[in-house]
Amino acid sequence: MNRFLILYAAFVIAGCSDEKYKEEQHQSFAMSEKMMSTTETVPARKEQLRNALSFYGRITADNNKMIEVYPVVGGNVTKVFVELGDYVQRGQLLATIRSTEVAGYEKELDDARNDVVVSSKNLKVAEELFDGKLNTERDVLEAQSNLKKAESQLKRINQTYSIYNIRPGATYEVRSPLNGYIIQKNINEAMLLRNDRSDNIFDIAEINDVWVLANINESDIHLIKLGIDAEVTTLSYPDKVFYGKVDKIFNIINPETKAMQVRIKLTNENNMLKPEMRANIRLTYSENKEMIAIPSSAIIFDKSKNFVMVFRDRNNIETRQVEVFRQLGDRSYITSGLAADELVMTTNQLLIYDALND
Repeated sequence: MNRFLILYAAFVIAGCSDEKYKEEQHQSFAMSEKMMSTTETVPARKEQLRNALSFYGRITADNNKMIEVYPVVGGNVTKVFVELGDYVQRGQLLATIRSTEVAGYEKELDDARNDVVVSSKNLKVAEELFDGKLNTERDVLEAQSNLKKAESQLKRINQTYSIYNIRPGATYEVRSPLNGYIIQKNINEAMLLRNDRSDNIFDIAEINDVWVLANINESDIHLIKLGIDAEVTTLSYPDKVFYGKVDKIFNIINPETKAMQVRIKLTNENNMLKPEMRANIRLTYSENKEMIAIPSSAIIFDKSKNFVMVFRDRNNIETRQVEVFRQLGDRSYITSGLAADELVMTTNQLLIYDALND
């Protein structure tokens, strides 16, 4: 019996010595000047709790900066100068069409020019006859009226030429109405365009700004509000995050997808985003609740628990277990273990944790 008591006493003494050693080690630990210079701390803050929802969607051109180009005449397409995806400038020649309608406009132009010449001569003759007392002032006024009508008709035909980009040889030129990309093309060389064609031949869009259309599940509709933050990523640029806000809610349910769409406007840096790209959208919103928040980088996960290093001074650093309620990007919300304004380490914390908890 005495032998067991002696062994037990030896274990107790050894345990006490070990605890005393660890306590002395913690008390004797101090950060060096070099480590202090590279260490960063952040105060724990009470913040409104935020949440996030993830959805799928697609990139589209801004409808306000997209134009559908229609042919104003029918005829034979003689040349197409651009391809799908090309960047074009305002006024750039896209295609030429040889048309009988344009030939009719050319005849009208010739007739209008001739009418101006004839009317001008008639006015001159009428004025000379009036000076010689061989006709009346009414004849002069009538000649002046006929000249004005002829000039007005010629002006109308010239404006038609300018608007329709008509050129000699019964040729109609299709030109770009704005700077942008060809995002749809329905015309090819040697194609015959009917006079009654109702389909557009080009879609041209500026993509300096684009829209993202996200499909919202019915169960999440009540959480979506105008102005909430949006983060958009794509398969093409998985490491690039585009930031925007919800600026339009389409309050109808698509019968096919059973979802409601919302729109996010994005500034398209270097035209990276292309229409019809698939997108992953994360919408973040605030809940009606406050909680302690710290950077997620401050969290140390070890032995199935979460810890932070609470910094008071170079000689006083505490390992503190915390309960994480939610991690949202680089923000972690804490339910217990931290108080507001306590400083947590965001750099060198792993080194300090290892040194204090070996």
